[in-house]
Amino acid sequence: MTAQPLEDLFEGNHSLFRNLLGDMVQPWDMLDLMERDFSTFISLLPPDYQEWREGIWIAGEVSIAPTASVLGPAILGPGTEVRHGAYVRQQVITGKGCVIGNATEVKNSLLFDEVQIPHFNYVGDAILGFRAHLGAGAILSNFRFDGKTIALRNKAGRFRTHRNKLGAIIGDSVEIGSNCVILPGSWIGKRAQIYPLLTAGGYIAPGTILRGSIATGGR
Repeated sequence: MTAQPLEDLFEGNHSLFRNLLGDMVQPWDMLDLMERDFSTFISLLPPDYQEWREGIWIAGEVSIAPTASVLGPAILGPGTEVRHGAYVRQQVITGKGCVIGNATEVKNSLLFDEVQIPHFNYVGDAILGFRAHLGAGAILSNFRFDGKTIALRNKAGRFRTHRNKLGAIIGDSVEIGSNCVILPGSWIGKRAQIYPLLTAGGYIAPGTILRGSIATGGR
C-alpha cells in the first residue's frame, strides 16, 4: 500500500526532483535515497549547477553568510539565501529562492522552491512544499520521545515508515506559526494553517486551520 496521493500536498512542478518524488513508492523513500546515495541527485542536475565547494552544488546567485555553516553533500538552488548562523547539515536540497535563516538548522531535507525557514527553526528529515513557511522558533521534530520507529497517517491509512527519524511532509503554501512544535511523522496538506504556540501532528488535511493549545489531526 502506498502513502501517495501527493496531490494533497503539491501542485505544479516546483522542485527539480518533483517527478522523482512522484516515482517513489512512499514519500519518505526520497529521504532514504538522500541518505544512501546523494550522488543520484547530483547526476540529475542541469548544467547551470556548479560545485562551489566539495560536495556543495549551487546555481545562480546563492547568498551564503560568512557566519553560516554548510556541509556537503548539498544542493542549493538559484536565489537561495543561507543567513547568519544557519547550519546546513548534509543531505539538504533547496529549490529556487529559499531562505534558511538566522540560527536555523536543516538536515536530510528537501525544500521545494521559495520555502522559508527564516528564524530559529529546526527542520530534520522532512519535505517542504512550494512556499511553505515556518514562523520564528517553529520546530519540525523528527525523533520520537521513546525512540521507536515512526508511523505516518494520511487519508490513505496508517503506514510504518521503518525510520526512527522522520520529520514532517508538508504541502505547498502551508503556514506554521511561531514557536509551534510539529510532531514526528506528520502529514500536512497544502494550504493548511497552524496558529502559533501549538503542538500539532498526525494527518492534517489540505486547507485545515488549526487553533488551540494542542491540535492533532489524528494519529
